Amino acid sequence: QVQLVESGGGLVQAGGSLRLSCAASGRTFSNYAMGWFRQAPGKEREFVAAMRWNRASAYYADSVNGRFTISRDNAKNTVYLQMNSLKPEDTAVYYCAVRSAPRSSGRPDEYDYWGQGTQVTVSS
Repeated sequence: QVQLVESGGGLVQAGGSLRLSCAASGRTFSNYAMGWFRQAPGKEREFVAAMRWNRASAYYADSVNGRFTISRDNAKNTVYLQMNSLKPEDTAVYYCAVRSAPRSSGRPDEYDYWGQGTQVTVSS
């Protein structure tokens, strides 16, 4: 059984930084893609960043490109999302997800496993 546990959310002022972590367990993720999504109140879940588990390449939503960085620690089975220069519009619940396929995707419906989410609130 795959389990994903996010942590690292919180309240931060605009311009600040946070690092989210997603600890994965339950299987080997060497050929799976990992993604981060977010959902603000009243809005649909949206793509933030994704990468293949065993590749260095990553891609990002235009709204976060240049400010957020996705990375992973294979030894710890953990994926991170470093968020810099945060803006009030980044406020949302952030979710990590695993796709049981090697290629990354920006579509939430193509991911098979989800964490419980962690709240990020950016004050102006």
